Amino acid sequence: MTKEKTKNILDMLDREYGTTKEGFLHKADWQLLTAIMLSAQSTDKQVDETLPGLWERFPDIETVVRAPVEELEDAIKSIGLYKVKARNIKKCCEKLWKEYEKEVPETIEELLKLPGVGRKTATLFLADAYGVPGVTVDTHVFRISKRIGWAEGKNPIQVEKELMKALPKEHWNRINFQLIYHGRSICTARKARCEDCILEKWCDKRV
Repeated sequence: MTKEKTKNILDMLDREYGTTKEGFLHKADWQLLTAIMLSAQSTDKQVDETLPGLWERFPDIETVVRAPVEELEDAIKSIGLYKVKARNIKKCCEKLWKEYEKEVPETIEELLKLPGVGRKTATLFLADAYGVPGVTVDTHVFRISKRIGWAEGKNPIQVEKELMKALPKEHWNRINFQLIYHGRSICTARKARCEDCILEKWCDKRV
């Protein structure tokens, strides 16, 4: 993949999907982290519809810590995997309460120590909260970046490193939501609609 092809693809993604995304409703960093945890294997629409009621019932970390996990489950039951997420969110808030003075850490190393927080969640949080450049590799990014020819890695961490080399740093944070939108509408896992794809003429179609 040449730099010219990469620039053409990035310019087209910027035009089609924009360069910024609307963030989740939140007032505090712990709420943003919680929203990102909820978004795993769920749509942003589902999360957006859940958050107003969730913050009304749980306005601070202490409320989450002191509540039975069943109450948290009830507040997020419209979200996929809500039982697992409720347990993780409660444990995460407990750790923030006890070990971090209710403050969300600002490094990926510390974030990864929190229950329910994986590399994808940590990278997204740092990008949304502090603008820290980072490539987040989910199933859409993994699939499409290999089809395009940006990466050949066999796991998300390998693909993340390849994309950080292939893409200019100013595109790292937005490539995730751009490829998610593209993967949901055009370059789907089931069947790529190449005839309708804005990137078709530059795509390697490797997989």
